[in-house]
Amino acid sequence: MEEITIGDAELNWSRLSVSAEALESELEARSEERRGSREALLRLLLPYNRLTSLPRALGSGFPHLQLLDVSGNALTALGPELLTLSGLRTLLARNNRLGGPGSLPKGLGQSPLCRSLQVLNLSGNSFQEIPASLLELRALQTLSLGGNQLQSIPAEIENLQSLECLYLGGNFIKEIPPELANLPFLNYLVLCDNKIQSVPPQLSQLHSLRSLSLHNNLLTYLPREILNLIHLEELSLRGNPLVVRFVRDLTYDPPTLLELAARTIKIRSITYTPYDLPGNLLRYLGSASNCPNPKCGGVYFDCCVRQIKFVDFCGKYRLPLMHYLCSPECSSPCSSASHSSTSQSESDSEDEASVAAHRMQKVLLG
Repeated sequence: MEEITIGDAELNWSRLSVSAEALESELEARSEERRGSREALLRLLLPYNRLTSLPRALGSGFPHLQLLDVSGNALTALGPELLTLSGLRTLLARNNRLGGPGSLPKGLGQSPLCRSLQVLNLSGNSFQEIPASLLELRALQTLSLGGNQLQSIPAEIENLQSLECLYLGGNFIKEIPPELANLPFLNYLVLCDNKIQSVPPQLSQLHSLRSLSLHNNLLTYLPREILNLIHLEELSLRGNPLVVRFVRDLTYDPPTLLELAARTIKIRSITYTPYDLPGNLLRYLGSASNCPNPKCGGVYFDCCVRQIKFVDFCGKYRLPLMHYLCSPECSSPCSSASHSSTSQSESDSEDEASVAAHRMQKVLLG
């Protein structure tokens, strides 16, 4: 066994096809219950060893273990031994056979790992949903579940308030929940190679976001609010059916009499007090949205016209952003951008883009 590397802090048995018996014997010998904390094991590397379960000896006293790598094995479950690793900060278990019932130990969210675990990589397994117990690991800073079979992102993802990096690429996700925007420290969001058709405008609240990977999805446009991501440096959009022709004729249902009356009140600045109108009408009037066309000055409530606006980024790429206009007669400042390179509307589009160009240093479409 001369290839085995053993140090005071690390045991590296990577790619050795070590037997379960030999591993159990070595861990028992190094158990801190027998050897004392002066030779505490901090890093245990066991990738690619054909393990089918976690070593039982892990449960016999390794409170100082900080990193456990069991990637590339044949694990179908992470057993209760995991719960005893009260100091574990990094758990790497990618490319196993996890994902079925009982893949994670019961009580995970109530164990010491809830406070200690910062990095969790479960990519390359068979999870069809994000286990609820993972959403209780409040100290997580990095969560990787790429290359699984995830169908959705639960709204409870917002519970991971310390999360800085979320990797969910290579799944079957169709929607991005708006609750994802409630992660204040999220820097890197990877949702590539899924089946996502739209991006919720709430993502503009991710003020710490630096990199957003959305390539190889089903996106046809982006919300204009994406321009509010002031720290975004990289936006990857290649492999999406981004709008190739300008959308003009969209179904438009005329506004109701209620909305027409409310628009008139707002546009003409007719004064009213809480004593003049019932509560439901006051709330309705308060829900008005301003038309984005600065030359219009109109408002809308429930009825609006969707229109695609192309914005120039970095002087090279034109991204389609969704606009909501108050009526078909109201032309967006960029509604003619695809027809004339010298039009005023395209000029306005590029003026707006110049303000945001420095925010997105790299836009990947190719």
